[in-house]
Amino acid sequence: MTDCIFCRIVAGEIPADVVARTDAVIAFRDIAPKAPVHVLVVPMRHEPNVAALAAAAPEVLAEMAAVAQQIADAECGGEFRWIFNTGAAAGQTVFHAHGHVMNSGSLGWDA
Repeated sequence: MTDCIFCRIVAGEIPADVVARTDAVIAFRDIAPKAPVHVLVVPMRHEPNVAALAAAAPEVLAEMAAVAQQIADAECGGEFRWIFNTGAAAGQTVFHAHGHVMNSGSLGWDA
């Protein structure tokens, strides 16, 4: 989708600080981080949200989980928050499925 910023990052049209890439997933640092570690894990294919991705390509969602864990192992001591916002009212601002990998200790949230 030409108007989707994440599709443009996937296509290499917009630069990003990429921390991981597979054939199906790209992960890059959030440009407005909410925690010291804040990485977006994004499928290469466009789906509007995590539920749509799970229905259309569950194997890609599983690969996203594996990449999220790799990032957490490398940058968060293996412990992390993996957050999906679905819908504008829930805070989703880019309507391309993506999960936020964040180090939980700095967020002040209880489990």
